[in-house]
Amino acid sequence: MADISDVARQAGVSTATVSRALRGVGRVAEATRHRVLEAAEQLGYSVSPSASRLASGRTGTVAVVVPFVSRWSFGQVIEGVEAVLRTAGFDMLLYNLADAEGRRRMFADNRLRGRVDAVLVLYLPMTQEEKESLSALEVPVAVVGALEPEFFGVRIDDVAAARTAVRHLLHLGHRHIGLLSGVPYDQGMPFTSQVDRRVGYLEALAEADVQADPALEAVAEFSIDGGSKAMTHLLSGRGTLPTAVFAHSDEMAFGAMHALRRSGLEVPGDVSVIGFDGHDLAEVMALSTVIQPLAELGSIACEQVLAALGTDGPAEPVHRVVPTELLLRGSTAPPATTGTGPS
Repeated sequence: MADISDVARQAGVSTATVSRALRGVGRVAEATRHRVLEAAEQLGYSVSPSASRLASGRTGTVAVVVPFVSRWSFGQVIEGVEAVLRTAGFDMLLYNLADAEGRRRMFADNRLRGRVDAVLVLYLPMTQEEKESLSALEVPVAVVGALEPEFFGVRIDDVAAARTAVRHLLHLGHRHIGLLSGVPYDQGMPFTSQVDRRVGYLEALAEADVQADPALEAVAEFSIDGGSKAMTHLLSGRGTLPTAVFAHSDEMAFGAMHALRRSGLEVPGDVSVIGFDGHDLAEVMALSTVIQPLAELGSIACEQVLAALGTDGPAEPVHRVVPTELLLRGSTAPPATTGTGPS
């Protein structure tokens, strides 16, 4: 049976070069890598994963730290990560924080030390202590959905995306535009997206010389039930009712549409609704929405840390902003009346 030295002799390179070429790490010229792969195939040689990991001091595993694994949007990002890891021959360690105590344990106890080659953190702005805890692992770290200059990162521009959604409603003629703002399931899990999307909402109103009305804002969980409760709250208000609403997530928008129809109001005849995410069910619900490429965000972040593993020494963090897309469907239309909202 051929061994690594046989492959090295046939390819005319050192055994170290064979090791790097077959594991896809380090700096190996593409022509040399191709020659090594061809020699290995001819000799029937393949790298033993356990032997390779032992020799390199690596685990072959990448950790994915997620606030709530059951959330649809997080699941989409994880799918993008998993696809890249599968192709690269890495395993994934999924760490679901779930609540503030789970978050404290993960960072305070250094639970990832010695267990992973890299870490991906999804949509979790971190404290200085938490960032220091990750840095102490001395492995590449990428953050999805939040800007942390110390680490690799990929995100969308939530402010610009929200501004685009609200501009659409304004262009249709709406001036009483409600905001369904999401909060995390646990107050120990703050997300920057809810803040940034509200900023985009307010900026769009200001551009159109529309006075923001706090009575048109409602806060609830990032969920269908949360959207229903938030919309019900707006409908029960004593002030001006909205002719349109911008929901911080598609799931909140689904709940809002349900609450409106339960109240005898039509979408978009009485109230237009626009969401955010690009949920699988948005087309079925005819929901206008801002699509963010969630799986792509996950795959980019994963590629960032895997590329860093293939460099000699620490790699300079790279940060990418990925564009979103406004997709219009049947849930938005010009207001049926002007100035008063549904009666």
